[in-house]
Amino acid sequence: MEMELSKRITINPEVMVGKPTIRGMRITVEQILNSLASNISVKDLMEDYPELELEDIKAALLYAAKLVEEEKVYNIGA
Repeated sequence: MEMELSKRITINPEVMVGKPTIRGMRITVEQILNSLASNISVKDLMEDYPELELEDIKAALLYAAKLVEEEKVYNIGA
């Protein structure tokens, strides 16, 4: 399931300046995450972008989770 979701995220320098997008469309992972963080419901998001599928939103969340998973915080000088 995770592998199938990750295939929905595409990066192309010619689309949205290379930002991660959904299936090559001009909808960025960032747009989806910011919308959800701004309390826009998944239902409303999908109505605003009818080409979006629920799996696309899940893929955006998974992409963000994977980035955070790799993040490391170092306590320097404490």
